Amino acid sequence: MRELPQLLSERLELRPFSSLDSAAVEQLAGAWEVADTTLTIPHPYPIGSALGWISTHAAMWDAGVSLPLAICDRTARSQLVGAISLKISPAHSHGEIGYWIGVSNWGKGYATEAGRSLTAYAFSDLGLHRVHGRHFTRNAASGRVLQKIGMKFEGVQRDAYLRWGLFEDVAAYAILVSEWEADVAQLRGRAI
Repeated sequence: MRELPQLLSERLELRPFSSLDSAAVEQLAGAWEVADTTLTIPHPYPIGSALGWISTHAAMWDAGVSLPLAICDRTARSQLVGAISLKISPAHSHGEIGYWIGVSNWGKGYATEAGRSLTAYAFSDLGLHRVHGRHFTRNAASGRVLQKIGMKFEGVQRDAYLRWGLFEDVAAYAILVSEWEADVAQLRGRAI
């Protein structure tokens, strides 16, 4: 079985979830404000279900179809602040990024920093050709995260998903490996 990776950035550690994270996942993801902006997080979050979710991660990674990681603040003793994942389609060489951040850590740039780290891993280590992300159009903050990662707006899927009894429009963004490489080269040029 392949080991899930650990990714480090300036302020964050993206690491595999452990069973010890289950209570924090239920508390953070279970907040209405978080569940309301995602497609699949339940509200209220069922007690004990985070452990079941965490137990699926190693097999999904081993199958090469998903890479879920805990987002932890390195400066706060690796406190869990959220989650990020990459759903991988090996046949098409692309992945879909998804994330959530606990409400108390909104607006701190954690989703953007984690997204940049996972996107870099997707291109440099997994060899993917494309990474894309989607968000409910009413969640403009998530769109700004995708833009800051370097993704380009591709369009809106109208009434694409039914959530809480209402149809949701979904905005789609993506970045290709060639665009990511050009962004990295431009940043390196500025550093010289």
